[in-house]
Amino acid sequence: MKVSIIGGGGLVGSCAAYALQCGGVVKEIHLLDVNADLAAGHALDLMHGSPSVADQKIRSGSYELIPQSDLICITAGLRRKPDESRLDLINRNTDLFVSILDQVRAAGPRKDAIVLVVSNPVDVLTSVAALRLGLPATQVLGLGTQLDTIRFCSLISDHLGAAPTQVKAMILGEHGDSMVPIWSSATVGSLPLERYPGWDSSTASAIFQRTKTSGAECIAKKGGAGFAVGIAIRDVVHAVALDQQRILPVSTVQDGQCYGIRKVALSVPTIVGRQGAQARVEIDLWPKEIQGLRASAAALEPTLDKVLERISGK
Repeated sequence: MKVSIIGGGGLVGSCAAYALQCGGVVKEIHLLDVNADLAAGHALDLMHGSPSVADQKIRSGSYELIPQSDLICITAGLRRKPDESRLDLINRNTDLFVSILDQVRAAGPRKDAIVLVVSNPVDVLTSVAALRLGLPATQVLGLGTQLDTIRFCSLISDHLGAAPTQVKAMILGEHGDSMVPIWSSATVGSLPLERYPGWDSSTASAIFQRTKTSGAECIAKKGGAGFAVGIAIRDVVHAVALDQQRILPVSTVQDGQCYGIRKVALSVPTIVGRQGAQARVEIDLWPKEIQGLRASAAALEPTLDKVLERISGK
């Protein structure tokens, strides 16, 4: 598989490239960035490590690489400020994102190409990409709450002293303030989380709150998140590249199939494979979790409407 990362010179894009290189699954990694020298420098640095990792081709370039790409990952965008919500960021990022989409479309992506949106606010921009690119909506994925989900699991495992890979829990809904923790199916080593020694409701509340603010915490302490985002991107890319049929909480435009939610893009359990979002799965949730998902959709809709109005004449 050939993957192009738009914004490959930035923190998130370069971390994604490194994660994909270490994964050894992707055959070619293309880095595109408005700062061509930075992208070229990252490509060179990554290429130097290839002999110890995998037989991959890593290079930089521009949109002429798009027609060769099986998957196009868009990470470009302005960084969020510590006190700024992801939805607030939309006013600064919309025009840039639309210009990127138009260049991708003009370059002529493959008919079966998968687009993975990482730029924030990811749910709104996933909707914009699905409308703008002319590809089937199932081929346009947003990273959604996959990052929140692995953050969530890491914090649970850290608190309990449990093996991180044995923690299974999900965040659904918006990648933002209205995200929804799915406690109803959370387990550690197949044991329901609520029955795990040392677990209680106050712990649950504290861990979820820290999950919600983890992005801002990384921004305040080091300027932005990168490593975990790269791993989350790798999770989705590998699910596509290997046709894993893996259930992931990625963001896609909803059509009423799950929980009666329509129009907006947000994260629900989604089977991801070579064709993109191959199906969405309505798993059993507690009533308050369903209510939370619908509230998340309602929170996204006004912003999406404003964005669509803003770009309608462009």
